Amino acid sequence: MIDTHCHLLYGIDDGCKSIEESISIIKHYNEIGINKIVLTPHYIKDSSYESPKTSNKKLMDNLKKELKKQNIKTTLYLGNEIYIDEEIETLLKENKMSSMNGKKHLLIELPMSGEKDNYMDIFLDLINAGYKVVLAHPERYISFQKDFSKIYELQDIGVLFQCNIGSILGDYGSKAKKTLIRLLKCESVFVFGTDIHHEKKDYNFLEKAKSKLKKYVTEKQLEDLLENNAKVILK
Repeated sequence: MIDTHCHLLYGIDDGCKSIEESISIIKHYNEIGINKIVLTPHYIKDSSYESPKTSNKKLMDNLKKELKKQNIKTTLYLGNEIYIDEEIETLLKENKMSSMNGKKHLLIELPMSGEKDNYMDIFLDLINAGYKVVLAHPERYISFQKDFSKIYELQDIGVLFQCNIGSILGDYGSKAKKTLIRLLKCESVFVFGTDIHHEKKDYNFLEKAKSKLKKYVTEKQLEDLLENNAKVILK
């Protein structure tokens, strides 16, 4: 699996607090077959989660050096989980935040309610400017759980969906799980991520999730969701 959404870049947001914690998780990930990771710390304008791209890159380079010292063969890429904002395009041009691996895909987060009056306009503006909008964990947004037609509306304008693999295991509640299953059945999921923030007690989650997912997708579809579509993002 290629992880397209995580909070393993230490000391920035509500994710890993130290480089030691980051390395411990990455080591476990390496052991279960996750050896390519897009680091996506939160970027929320006018908040404490506003670490600039240059600072994030330095932290990532430190992490890479330590991984090399410990012979942990994992490739890291830089990105952000960008909180929806009218100034996203400007902030990208000013090098304040990062697209996924510096390419055209943007991982964007909505309020957990899923409600923001102008999010469709913001997405359309970004798409018209040549970006690919990847919406983080749509199955978790309350308004999408209540009204699935909003998923179709976003899909119609070209928005892609990154779902959290833990949702199929019920990690975010029954409503998120049901919404994910519906997304899978209508083939709306583009890619999975872990959205991990801290150490897990059980790192067997990936095999457990694969077993559950095979009830709803083919082997080829599962390969696309866990790896092939992520390669498209990285390229």
